[in-house]
Amino acid sequence: MGTLKTEPARARLDLLAPPVAEAIAQWPADAPVDVNDVLVAPIDAELADTAAFCAAYEVGLDVSANCVVVAGKREGVVRYAACIVLATTRADVNGVARRALDVRKASFAPMDDAVELTGMEYGGITPIGLPAQWPILVDARVVATPHVIIGSGVRHSKIALPGPALGALPGAQVVEGLARPA
Repeated sequence: MGTLKTEPARARLDLLAPPVAEAIAQWPADAPVDVNDVLVAPIDAELADTAAFCAAYEVGLDVSANCVVVAGKREGVVRYAACIVLATTRADVNGVARRALDVRKASFAPMDDAVELTGMEYGGITPIGLPAQWPILVDARVVATPHVIIGSGVRHSKIALPGPALGALPGAQVVEGLARPA
């Protein structure tokens, strides 16, 4: 986890976006990953973007996961999903993600829509606390990683947790081949 100074997220809800804090506060006791294994660390908001963050905090790109919001239309209705991929890869938005959404064409959701619909800051969007109806597509490489660093819903902190926890989130689907090497 590089030089991050982590502590249990449930003890530092102030470092999380409101929907993320709510999800942590309501973390199920019977979840496969204990809430105490979900950690948070404050960071410089100017260093929130993946490459800058990894360099500044000595975190490998291979343990840093990105959450991208994708959208597509079907019968006039916009469908959204979150794709979680390691920073060493890129989401296959118009292949695997498009098929999972069951739409003709998928693309990254417009920034304003992603921010408004998630209640999170752009550059900090995380799969924890997303709208319940959204599928969370998690690349199999992410859940195979012992610990990963993800956004916290805000740009001034990051969450560290076991990779398998992301595959166990409500609405999560572990997807082989969701991402391709960058």
